Amino acid sequence: MCLIVSFNNIHAQTLQIDNSSLNGSEFKFPPLEVVIDSVLKRSAMMSFRKNNIGAKESTLASERIYWSKNLGIQADTRYGNLSNFATSEDGFSNTAALTTSKQFNYSVGFFVKFPLFDGLNRKNQIRLAKFEVDAAKDMLEFEKEQLRKRVIVLYQDLILKQKILQIKSRSLGDGRVNMQMVEKEFRNGVVPLSEYVRIVGMTENMEAYYAKAMSEFITTKLLLEDMAGFVLGLTRLN
Repeated sequence: MCLIVSFNNIHAQTLQIDNSSLNGSEFKFPPLEVVIDSVLKRSAMMSFRKNNIGAKESTLASERIYWSKNLGIQADTRYGNLSNFATSEDGFSNTAALTTSKQFNYSVGFFVKFPLFDGLNRKNQIRLAKFEVDAAKDMLEFEKEQLRKRVIVLYQDLILKQKILQIKSRSLGDGRVNMQMVEKEFRNGVVPLSEYVRIVGMTENMEAYYAKAMSEFITTKLLLEDMAGFVLGLTRLN
């Protein structure tokens, strides 16, 4: 038995199997869990869900420290001319004097604001952010379950199609041998034309059934390989 697999890359693959190569043989595929793990790791949807969880967790963290925007330090500086006007009285007359000087003034203060709406709505905002994080995590688990189910179905379908292909291969091999015998007997005049035509039709149907089984096997195998990101190396069972 000979199995030839030729690959350029995971996106462009060709699979060639001799018409009688699967006759009487069975292959062991890689473990199902290995395939599932690979599919989950390279799934674009899984990456999207994980990134979404990260975004929701960042939003929750921002909501928890949102109150700090109401605290702060305020500083003010000024530099310029400062005018002072003073009067004095000595009992006989009033004297007024205006003095001007350049000064650098500054002030620093700490402020606390208590917006009513923020106080009433803060707990709701944090709860909403927590719910969004939990929802994102639940969606990730749901996507994992759906992807696992799809891989399991494809994996079992591949095993089934391989068995069907083996059956079709054996039937085709027997049909070709029978066809050779009938053709020889027809030439010798032993088998009538009607019987010869009937056997030819049966053999052609076997060819078609085998070709269809081969196509379905290859299609399922390539679909699973495309999801897993690697070629399913087939190990022959002795």
